[in-house]
Amino acid sequence: QVEVVESGGGLVQAGGSLRLSCAASGLTFSMVDMGWFRQAPGKEREFVAAINWSGASTSYADSVKGRFTVSRDNAKNTVYLQINSLKPEDTAVYYCAATRWGRRGRVPESEGEYTYWGQGTQVTVSS
Repeated sequence: QVEVVESGGGLVQAGGSLRLSCAASGLTFSMVDMGWFRQAPGKEREFVAAINWSGASTSYADSVKGRFTVSRDNAKNTVYLQINSLKPEDTAVYYCAATRWGRRGRVPESEGEYTYWGQGTQVTVSS
């Protein structure tokens, strides 16, 4: 019933930029928080960025602060991740996720707080 689909991944040179998109359906998009996670080969999935239901609050992992920007367009049921100054260590499968309901007060950063997940989109950064 609920579908989350990421797109926009690809092969980019170090220092370049990429814009990921995530479209969600089957839920009331404006009432849920949205998050981005990533998993590199041989590593555990980690939190990247998140944005609350209204778009008024965001959260970022320390490793991506200043380079990544998360935003959302509730009219289009879409969340975005603008990635700048890409580094080889950013290479990973990037996942988009939605909570069951939005939180008031803080943006969820834990994997367990998200209910619906996309299949992921591959981002590869070459040197």
